[in-house]
Amino acid sequence: MSEKWDSNSSESWNHIWSGNDTQHHWYSDINITYVNYYLHQPQVAAVFISSYLLIFVLCMVGNTVVCFIVIRNRHMHTVTNFFILNLAISDLLVGIFCMPITLLDNIIAGWPFGSSMCKISGLVQGISVAASVFTLVAIAVDRFRCVVYPFKPKLTVKTAFVTIVIIWGLAIAIMTPSAIMLHVQEEKYYRVRLSSHNKTSTVYWCREDWPRHEMRRIYTTVLFATIYLAPLSLIVIMYARIGASLFKTAAHCTGKQRPVQWHVSKKKQKVIKMLLTVALLFILSWLPLWTLMMLSDYTDLSPNKLRIINIYIYPFAHWLAFCNSSVNPIIYGFFNENFRNGFQDAFQICQKKAKPQEAYSLRAKRNIVINTSGLLVQEPVSQNPGGENLGCGKSADNPTQESLIEEMGEATNSTVA
Repeated sequence: MSEKWDSNSSESWNHIWSGNDTQHHWYSDINITYVNYYLHQPQVAAVFISSYLLIFVLCMVGNTVVCFIVIRNRHMHTVTNFFILNLAISDLLVGIFCMPITLLDNIIAGWPFGSSMCKISGLVQGISVAASVFTLVAIAVDRFRCVVYPFKPKLTVKTAFVTIVIIWGLAIAIMTPSAIMLHVQEEKYYRVRLSSHNKTSTVYWCREDWPRHEMRRIYTTVLFATIYLAPLSLIVIMYARIGASLFKTAAHCTGKQRPVQWHVSKKKQKVIKMLLTVALLFILSWLPLWTLMMLSDYTDLSPNKLRIINIYIYPFAHWLAFCNSSVNPIIYGFFNENFRNGFQDAFQICQKKAKPQEAYSLRAKRNIVINTSGLLVQEPVSQNPGGENLGCGKSADNPTQESLIEEMGEATNSTVA
């Protein structure tokens, strides 16, 4: 499998196995090293399996429900929601192709599938990860335009689809070199013990076979820059600008406030915290894995350190990175009032349980939240004989920003205070 996303296929195994409960035998002056088929004790393997199973279930259920909600509800067919739908699809691919194969790679020795599966799985793994990261950037750009530049033309649905096509095109282009270089290779000096009856088997690895090691380093650096460093910089910069813009408007809401004004101010503060949470989660989820991959290519580690990194640290780093695909539907979906309402609509819960007047109130509120035309439904304006502009309630000064706050503001009700 692609060694960019799976640890045990690295070339360092010829050093690691020599210190990993192995036996050496000599045949025809060739040193043959025998290794166990299972890399860990049952207790450790059980921890790995349960941990990966947890994020796999969360990823599958969460992203499937997000896809169902957006596709089922026509009023959810907006630019932002289409980006979230694309994020859910790419995260589903991460769950289907990356999580099980990486788990298998972390608990057994060798590549159990054929050469075609080696290239296909490696390509799909890389594409799904890249598409997920690029979609996070697209969501940040969409929110940035709506809040910081509310009077500029909004992105259209057609533009969103073109952006999604570009996202997948870039992901394919970036990961194609890896797929070309992926090959199933036989380990000449290692064999796997299959059972206690001394049955052994040849060890095969699915890994990139570059003509020169420098080319591999360059490619890893390019991936690091395009899939982590550049997206991280864009997300942090744009969310920082969004937070500064919301904080600036929220700072005006001091002193005596009407209840509606105080509610909007608190909602802006929650949005700022949510944006900070999103950026931090992205940084923390992917930083350990990219750090390990860069260390593997640019440093000469001792065999003992390589063994510890590949056997124990790499699985945790992969697990942490894949957690991002599991929490994305929670951050961008279920903590968003649009998706909670869409979930109710899809399963027709509100019509069965809500009273008529409550259903009408919920529908009226929902119409405000999902307004995507750039026009804001005005709340009743209290009498203000002096004509004073309080600058904290909803107004025509920044309708798109307030609409986005309505959409994002509820996202932190269950996560951040």
